[in-house]
Amino acid sequence: MNWDGYQYTRLAILASVYNPVMPLVDQIQKDIVTAMKAKDEARLSTLRMVKSALQLRQVEKMGPLDDKESQSVLATLIKQRKDSIEQFTKGGRQEMADKEAAEITVIESYLPKAASESDIEAGVKAVIAEMGSPTMKDMGTVMKNAMARFNAAGMRVDGKVVSDLVKKELSGKQ
Repeated sequence: MNWDGYQYTRLAILASVYNPVMPLVDQIQKDIVTAMKAKDEARLSTLRMVKSALQLRQVEKMGPLDDKESQSVLATLIKQRKDSIEQFTKGGRQEMADKEAAEITVIESYLPKAASESDIEAGVKAVIAEMGSPTMKDMGTVMKNAMARFNAAGMRVDGKVVSDLVKKELSGKQ
């Protein structure tokens, strides 16, 4: 059977009708077109960078990414930007730090809402209560259980914040 462009287009239309949830990669591509039309250069460059990172990960995996994997790539990009902001601020390059902060804002719009510090603190305390009375020696286990709890709830958390809260809670129990 010889497939032509019409059949691929028809197949894509049928897939979109039966699979109405748009994958993250497709949503970013759609937003790239919108940013081009709006001549929004800052957003466009950020979206192109995100698309490039997602495509690189897709090539490394040798297959399409699901939304969890795509979100993981975006979380890595945010972490890189935060590190860059810290370095630019130390180096006195505030305009570059501001640019990185703007990129973080764009990238975060594609991720689930980040958990608040009070949510993270409540989750850490719940894990510690479930484990009985762990000590600092059990920090790795507490971290693993806390991160699993947040992932299961679909919450996006910064591992460093969780680590700091776990240390604070466990240091008071010694």
